[in-house]
Amino acid sequence: MAVETPLLDKVRIPADLRALPESDLPQLAAELRAETIDAVSVTGGHLGAGLGVVELTVALHYVFDTPHDRIIWDVGHQSYPHKILTGRRDRIRTLRQGGGLSGFTRRSESEYDPFGAAHSSTSISAGLGMAVASQLRGEKRNVVCVIGDGAMSAGMAYEAMNNAGARGERLIVILNDNDMSIAPPVGAMSAYLARLVSGGAYASLRQMGKQIASRLPEFIYRNAQRAEEFARGMLTGGTLFEELGFFYVGPIDGHNLEHLLPVLKNVRDRDNGPVLVHVVTQKGKGYPPAEAAADKYHGVVSFDVVTGAQSKPKANAPSYTRVFADALIREARADGRIVAITAAMPSGTGLDLFGREFPERTFDVGIAEQHAVTFAAGMAAEGYRPFCAIYSTFLQRAYDQVAHDVSLQNLPVRFALDRAGLVGADGPTHAGSFDIACLGCLPNMVLMAAADEAELVHMVATAAAYDDGPIAFRYPRGEGVGVELPQQGEILPIGRGRIIREGGRVAILSLGTRLAEALKAADELDAMGVSVTVADARFAKPLDRDLLRRLAREHELLVTIEEGTVGGFGSWVFQALSDEGLLDSGRLKVRAMTLPDRYQEHDRPERMYADAGLDAAGIVAKVLGALGDAGVTARRAG
Repeated sequence: MAVETPLLDKVRIPADLRALPESDLPQLAAELRAETIDAVSVTGGHLGAGLGVVELTVALHYVFDTPHDRIIWDVGHQSYPHKILTGRRDRIRTLRQGGGLSGFTRRSESEYDPFGAAHSSTSISAGLGMAVASQLRGEKRNVVCVIGDGAMSAGMAYEAMNNAGARGERLIVILNDNDMSIAPPVGAMSAYLARLVSGGAYASLRQMGKQIASRLPEFIYRNAQRAEEFARGMLTGGTLFEELGFFYVGPIDGHNLEHLLPVLKNVRDRDNGPVLVHVVTQKGKGYPPAEAAADKYHGVVSFDVVTGAQSKPKANAPSYTRVFADALIREARADGRIVAITAAMPSGTGLDLFGREFPERTFDVGIAEQHAVTFAAGMAAEGYRPFCAIYSTFLQRAYDQVAHDVSLQNLPVRFALDRAGLVGADGPTHAGSFDIACLGCLPNMVLMAAADEAELVHMVATAAAYDDGPIAFRYPRGEGVGVELPQQGEILPIGRGRIIREGGRVAILSLGTRLAEALKAADELDAMGVSVTVADARFAKPLDRDLLRRLAREHELLVTIEEGTVGGFGSWVFQALSDEGLLDSGRLKVRAMTLPDRYQEHDRPERMYADAGLDAAGIVAKVLGALGDAGVTARRAG
């Protein structure tokens, strides 16, 4: 749909924006919002967060001298309006498409993206590092960290603020409060107070008061200082941030440029110390369908701008996430010890469904993966059966807790790893590439990978019944393959795989959902006269050594395949074959197929797997290359 944007058309980079009179900025913001909505209606992506920061984005680039001044967008999914204003408008409709713009900030994409972010709560730490670097070089530079959308629930943000406050570093943090306001703005009075306390006159009076008080006895000086901070905190709600060493300003209406601009100019012109500006915004602002939606259109596929209707294709099979949720609910009905834990992703992990039936047994701990894991460990220590449902990429943030608090103590925490493998449009920041290698090296850990949605049901049941230590199971994003779902999951024997297809010359040992591609490859190879056995390992750890011995002894070539990096399942198979002496004769050829040792660019998942060589064509090529059979190759060409 065509969008009329006469003012926005004049703005290619922020310098063009700063040439406009302030009176034009509300119209520019309206056009920027319309352009954002129109672009995301084509590409899909994160919409609600970006709509909530349109005015803030305009104000920041108007007040600060970007890119010399640094603006760091926490998480990065709120940065679409920022991308439009920073020389990328002509590519904004390639967002999250193969070869197009990233859905998050990215250093290699633009000089206006000083720090890449897709996991939350990193902005203040990175910003403090940049501020200190500028100070060491003797450069005058503003560093602005925009954090919000739940990111302030993570401990890392407070670790950074504590460090910044203790150092007294010159740093500006914008708290984009778009969920539940710590202290709601109260119109003109709130704006007036924010301008007052952020301005030079107040700062001068405050400094004068400090100088006078400093000549008084120390206990009077200390109490006067605390009284001033407490009084300001009572007026504005910022006592917590003051205690961390930040000068607090706010709350202010993040959609009112008349309020935003003077406050940002004041904090820009402050000479020293960290300051936090509390800005209250509305997620999905300015687009009625988003404002009315429960999730404020946080993440969307392409949609109709007029109606807001999203064009989701009709599902042929239930999603793995839904299968997991339904299976866990069935297990929990029979076992009151089962509890579910998520780190701010209830809908993404399916635990919102679990929570509707078992609200007292569902725990959303916020964006705090480290806490989620150790919290689960504590519940396991008391005899409960916690399922910690976290995206594979986000569990990386809690690796120390998995190792020290769960594995070392051999506590039976169940890890449900959603979004395992490649995830498509979200790209390398969200790919679940490392969990096999990371978790499998930990003692006591049992690690499963579901080949299809029926297997996922069985693995939920297996995890629920397993009390001998930690256990994890991984499954991908998106729909299942369409197999019939069992009414009840069966408990799998730990460390036992299964033969899916019997053959003679080649064995393919698959871990996870590459099994379907392995079966396609086996059909192609069979047509070329190469007989193939296909097995589903089910368990990356412990390995099924009996199955491994059989495959090694009865086949000329053994190929392992997994949706993970080098150093995982294939490496352990090699180790086991070596330990068993099955490589000593030189009769058996072994090949491991993994994700490449690089970060893959965002694209459609099937294209990403083809690029990785993990589709049927890649498997066939690997087998033929290993066999080196000219006759087979010639027959294939014919």
